[in-house]
Amino acid sequence: MEKTITYYEKFGPDNTEETLKAASKRYKELGLKQVIIATSVGVTAVKALQYFDPKEMVVVTSMYGYLKPGEPRLSEENRKILTDAGATLVFNTHVFAGLDRSVNKTYGGITPVQLMGQCYKLIGEGFKVCLECAIMAADAGAASPLENAICIAGTGRGADTAIVLRPAHSNGFFDMKIREIVCMPSERADKPSGV
Repeated sequence: MEKTITYYEKFGPDNTEETLKAASKRYKELGLKQVIIATSVGVTAVKALQYFDPKEMVVVTSMYGYLKPGEPRLSEENRKILTDAGATLVFNTHVFAGLDRSVNKTYGGITPVQLMGQCYKLIGEGFKVCLECAIMAADAGAASPLENAICIAGTGRGADTAIVLRPAHSNGFFDMKIREIVCMPSERADKPSGV
């Protein structure tokens, strides 16, 4: 099998439209029925409504309290747009951080799970986030671990990475199947973030 991968010279939100177009094209070619999209405040997910059937979209964002106790990062306006369109929203703890981030903040150092996340960032931050969101979506019952999905994420804001994978639950992480890379930046962020 021969397949083309798009590599962006730079990472970040400037690649969002091209990433959504490439992901949508591959999604249709493969006949997939679930798309998992990482978003913070909802801008990328709202843009994705132009490219995907909202009823097949699983929008994954941070847990409540990620920045401020009791508050979501997803804006209320974007939340309404997405839910009115029929997208499924998932608010969940980051798999490669979660309780580990609390241990790190309180006692210092890095935990084995955080180290795993940092190792995936060697490929790219968006790549790591794709894996993380696929697990978060599966754990919430919003994405099936029995069928392939396309997962879209980015480095910081926007989208610059899309991969085809079969999601897994966190308790079966190594059952995840990474099928192909659709697009990603050839450059990585210089400094590890999120430890």
